[in-house]
Amino acid sequence: MKLWQKDGHSVDDKALITERFTVGNDRTWDMRLAEFDALGSLAHAEMLAHTGILTMPEFEDIKLGLHDILDEIKRGAFVIEEHVEDVHSQIEKLLTERKGEAGKKLHTGRSRNDQVLVDIKLYLKHALKGIAGSTGQLFDLLQQLSEQHKDKLLPGYTHLQLAMPSSFGLWFGAYAESLVDDMEQLTAAYKIADKNPLGSGAGYGSGFPLDRELTTHLLGFGEMNYNAVYAQMTRGKTEKATLTAIASIAATLSKLSYDICLYITQQLGYISFPESLTTGSSIMPHKKNPDIFELIRAKCNRLQAAPNEMTLLCNNLPSGYHRDMQLTKEIIFPAIDTINDCLHMMFFSLQNIEVEADILAHPKFDLLFTVEELNKLVVSGMPFRDAYKAVGKSVNEHTFSPEKQVAHTHTGSIGNLGNRQIKQMMEKLQASLASQIPG
Repeated sequence: MKLWQKDGHSVDDKALITERFTVGNDRTWDMRLAEFDALGSLAHAEMLAHTGILTMPEFEDIKLGLHDILDEIKRGAFVIEEHVEDVHSQIEKLLTERKGEAGKKLHTGRSRNDQVLVDIKLYLKHALKGIAGSTGQLFDLLQQLSEQHKDKLLPGYTHLQLAMPSSFGLWFGAYAESLVDDMEQLTAAYKIADKNPLGSGAGYGSGFPLDRELTTHLLGFGEMNYNAVYAQMTRGKTEKATLTAIASIAATLSKLSYDICLYITQQLGYISFPESLTTGSSIMPHKKNPDIFELIRAKCNRLQAAPNEMTLLCNNLPSGYHRDMQLTKEIIFPAIDTINDCLHMMFFSLQNIEVEADILAHPKFDLLFTVEELNKLVVSGMPFRDAYKAVGKSVNEHTFSPEKQVAHTHTGSIGNLGNRQIKQMMEKLQASLASQIPG
């Protein structure tokens, strides 16, 4: 069954070949839109009754039928049949079979174009809310670890060369603050998705007296897409905004994963994890490989390419709907699954991280303290350039011997710098996002 078929004639072999190609994996992807399609249809039906296009008995019939279908979806009993094109067709087919003429009237005043736009935007809002929750959970853990380990020193690097003393408080806290910026991106993506396209039809509005403000309220959208042509243009654009937010989180997780892979090496040994969170080798008994973090890094690097993939799919299309847009599902849906998996695995793993103490006591880290020694000379009255040369000379002559306890006091105090303010930034963003999400 296809919503665009004009008669009941069966299709021939050529048409079946065409169908297999054009439908592709849509039946699989559409299953995650089923609940939102039913909710969108409920709102549309209520609006049609409110404007007098449906009678109240017809609306009650449709409402009852859609609630039954919604219950089947939630119970996992809903399927898209083999010869049904998509989720929209399946729900209309079931409704018509069960409610007859009333079911046939549901599509009045809408197109499959604005129907799928509603489904995707409702789904993305739901997905973004979940991603934001997981991001906030990881943020809280990183802040907790920052406080817990703020007095443990860690080598700082530039160009992968020893630079200056740092602390685990700074290291964990840096990634917590990175997630604050990522939450900014999530909030922006949610605002873009939070606009109702229903009523734009195929992109040129409808001749029926539709009440778009009512459907906006019923569906929990914060605003509507006012211009019918632009409503259709948001297909792909909304997905790209979501992917951009996902890519931002992915960049944070990828960099954190790389640090972990570096710090866990036997040469460094700054951190460790239980054996259950590492893997071994088939021939080397000593191996404890950070496969979890290597895979998070790889998956998140791929995610950072997803906004560009969406751009390449959509950027050379004129206004109006094109079947190219069907393929946006193949980019956005797996990306949402992947970022959720990576966030959950990072959170799970970091709960079990073990941090080494007194790392900088070893003489090989003496050079980290050259700036501290230089600063002490400047404070005592020596010009900066003279102090720089003096410390550099001692390094070259292998006589440099720092007082590490001075740097420990200084770095320990800044290891906690900003955590309270960073927490306030995140809480403000979370409150802003929560205010946009209907209860």
